[in-house]
Amino acid sequence: MIEAHELEKSFGKVRAVAGLSFSARDGAITTILGGNGSGKTTTIRMIAGLVRPDRGAARIDGVDVAPDRTGALAKLGVLHDDLGLYPRLTAREHLVFSARLHGMSSRAGEEAAGHAIDLTGIADIAKRPTRGFSHGQRMKVALARALVHRPKNLMLDEPTRGLDIFAVRMLRDLLKRLRAEGVCIVMSNHVLAEVMELSDQVVMVADGRLTASGTPAELMSSAKARSLEEAFIAFAGGHEARRAG
Repeated sequence: MIEAHELEKSFGKVRAVAGLSFSARDGAITTILGGNGSGKTTTIRMIAGLVRPDRGAARIDGVDVAPDRTGALAKLGVLHDDLGLYPRLTAREHLVFSARLHGMSSRAGEEAAGHAIDLTGIADIAKRPTRGFSHGQRMKVALARALVHRPKNLMLDEPTRGLDIFAVRMLRDLLKRLRAEGVCIVMSNHVLAEVMELSDQVVMVADGRLTASGTPAELMSSAKARSLEEAFIAFAGGHEARRAG
């Protein structure tokens, strides 16, 4: 389970996240839905321990991220917007390196790397240095790295951005498989077709605040909307319009 409790974060005079709370359960996909600048990425970075909140707490399976980042991240896989690959390392070397950082032995790391390679379908590029990889290939390697220690919780920041149709389909199928295996998945996304297809819960945010949460069907019913887009505009449109103005 991934929990955010009254998270707040400001950068100078700009309040990026303002008291945001939600819970994401195991065996479900929770999507954080919001416009540009709504606080999605900052929220994910706080939960992943990359940014320290000014107030509030993030917990991974009950472990508070701020005081015990190592313990929390042992239970979490993260796909950042910045994939952060080393160009001279092969895809497999990235995975073995990550596995060793998680405390695995050399043999266990090799086995874990092989499992992650099979899971993400990157056997054809596993022995190649990542320099010159396409964005889709880089994303697959970064995703495999996030999964190499078989975490029960996974966070992804706009994972399908810039991907071709085949990579998007692979990712969707993989997320569904992980969900069926009981993994807690949190992702940010603004592609509404993907949100509708994948999400068990949608957390709508604007100006760093929660505006609504529920299943896509519940949100549409509550807003008396014919689509998730209409529901989002109903719940967050006022915030977005004020920011645009």
